Amino acid sequence: MNLPPKVTPRAFARLAEINEASGEAKALRVAVEGGGCSGFQYDIRLDDPAADDLVLEGEGQKVVVDSVSLPFLADAVIDFSEELIGARFTIENPNASSSCGCGTSFSM
Repeated sequence: MNLPPKVTPRAFARLAEINEASGEAKALRVAVEGGGCSGFQYDIRLDDPAADDLVLEGEGQKVVVDSVSLPFLADAVIDFSEELIGARFTIENPNASSSCGCGTSFSM
């Protein structure tokens, strides 16, 4: 049985800050696409939910995953990280067998 991805409170809080600053109420879309240096890459962007999306809600915010990407993100954790090199949404994906140094590309 595949479990849906989890979203940390820190990721929901950062999404709330982004939406407040922009004055819009967009969802954070997390998708998996072919490409990148390891075979698959993450597409993370602000978007509106679609009819077939899985919608994960917290703190009044929404994170959406399309039905095609969902199997690739089973049991993953969507977080927000602030480090010296920058701040970004991150994905800890137990399904990835390897990933590249940039953290946005992986293989299964």
